[in-house]
Amino acid sequence: MNDPQPEAAKSPSSQGAEGYRVLARKYRPQRFEDLIGQDAMVRTLTNAFEAGRIAQAYMLTGVRGIGKTTTARLIARALNYTGSDKPTVELPEYGEHCEAILESHHIDVIEMDAASKTGIDDVREIIDSVRYKPASARYKVYIIDEVHMLSKQAFNALLKTLEEPPEHVKFIFATTEIRKVPVTVLSRCQRFDLRRMDIPTLVEHFAGVCKSEGATADDEALLMISRAAEGSVRDGLSLLDQAISYGGKEVRATDVQSMLGLIDRAKIIDLFQAVMKADAAAAIKELETQYEAGGDPVTILTDLAAFVHWVTRLKIIPDADEAGSRTQTERERGKAFADELAMSHLTRAWQLLLKGLQEVAQSADPLMAAEMVLIRLAYAAELPSAADLVRTAREQPRQPSPQAGPVSAVSAAPAPAAPPPGDVVHMPPTMHTALAEKAQDHSGEKEGVGTPAPVQLSTFQQLVDFVGQRRDIKLKTELERHVRPVKVAPGQLEIALEASAPRGLPGELGRKLEAWTGMRWIISLSQEAGEAPLDQQRRQQRDSLFAKAREHPDVRTVLDTFPGAEIIDVGGDDELVPVADLEIEPPLDDN
Repeated sequence: MNDPQPEAAKSPSSQGAEGYRVLARKYRPQRFEDLIGQDAMVRTLTNAFEAGRIAQAYMLTGVRGIGKTTTARLIARALNYTGSDKPTVELPEYGEHCEAILESHHIDVIEMDAASKTGIDDVREIIDSVRYKPASARYKVYIIDEVHMLSKQAFNALLKTLEEPPEHVKFIFATTEIRKVPVTVLSRCQRFDLRRMDIPTLVEHFAGVCKSEGATADDEALLMISRAAEGSVRDGLSLLDQAISYGGKEVRATDVQSMLGLIDRAKIIDLFQAVMKADAAAAIKELETQYEAGGDPVTILTDLAAFVHWVTRLKIIPDADEAGSRTQTERERGKAFADELAMSHLTRAWQLLLKGLQEVAQSADPLMAAEMVLIRLAYAAELPSAADLVRTAREQPRQPSPQAGPVSAVSAAPAPAAPPPGDVVHMPPTMHTALAEKAQDHSGEKEGVGTPAPVQLSTFQQLVDFVGQRRDIKLKTELERHVRPVKVAPGQLEIALEASAPRGLPGELGRKLEAWTGMRWIISLSQEAGEAPLDQQRRQQRDSLFAKAREHPDVRTVLDTFPGAEIIDVGGDDELVPVADLEIEPPLDDN
């Protein structure tokens, strides 16, 4: 990467310019070689210009401060470069139009801010002027910044001109909200996504700027500025400009911390260590110290969550230490935590911090809310891990209970006036009931249409399933809730009805069965009580399974270990899993 050079070293007419220029303007790229991190776009433009495949419109998108407007001016300069007989991205020296284009006062390169000129009248001015040829340059170029803010009518008015502009006209659009630009406009443009700058690239660039400015900078200070820039070169240069002024040509980490209101990363790691050791007192004391030093509770917890995330990444990808964006202390201590802590503790801390950040942001007293978050984190750190819970369950003496069935799911839930529960045993969340064999699928047939195929329905469950296959959910639900089956035979059905059954249910069922099966059905009401409705049978079967599960020795161990725990589901025999082999995780919510 070339060392950044100020504009004064590149523009012949600005050599003697007086007055101070902020770094974001002073080190604005003057050539495509000066663009950092945009190699894909530069390569595409280079090949296109050399082949004469120049689009009529370009769409530049990316985060704020990434260089969209600067890139638009460079494209305009390349289109009108007089050092070549055709457009080129090779700009070794200033041509006739270069400086005026870069300074945004060339008569044939018109810049418009769509944030302040959003209406159709502004676009009509462009449409009316495109018919006139450029006064002195090769192309008349229209640069529209924040194009997503144009009104719907303005976009519609621009479409035809954008699709078939005169040969001497080019459009360049820039936006931070690409999703707000109509697809009809995007389809007429060649799109370039300017990538966000990563931290190592920004650090290297800022180091070069400091060298050019005759300033010295700590590596850690440049890391802080690069993180705060969030991928924006312009924001980072503005912060660097402020840091150079603050430190008097010396950019030190302590000065940047004070200037940005940041907390020492080592202090965040100390706070993390305190909560992971379940030392709530030390965690609260560390929080108070950082608060008195000017730290914001939301910022402190955000940095703590970021460190939890990074340690979790290290546990999954040990070599992902991001040496270019982490201090030596962070790398060493982060790896140590990744080796020591279980994944369940890290994911639990992450969930609690996410919820805690919302509470702190909404609280009238952020410090008080932050202290409660740390107390919860410290308390959660004492909860047993999955391996510990399984080991405890296996070590408990077991009493044979042949009638007890294995458990499909056990969840710890807090009981009233009881402390928060411990870990949760997760099982397949399905509840199986003993259902009879399904009837053949005749869902393609419609009532009263075609010749129905013969259907053999020998049980009431098969009949109900058949009604469900016909997509008559209302009738299926009424049969399950209000009908007591007595006898089922081909073409005959003897039933008893619940008092809550709707009137006319037997007649409706008979008519629909005749239409679906092609045979007449005789439905009679019996004086016998019959079997219980299907819904009631399923509830009874579920209660029986839960009762058996509570007698299982593994389940009793978990219920005794965690007061207030509840069984939330019991699986069928085809998917039973012993409790000792289950994955155990803590609850994510105190509620």
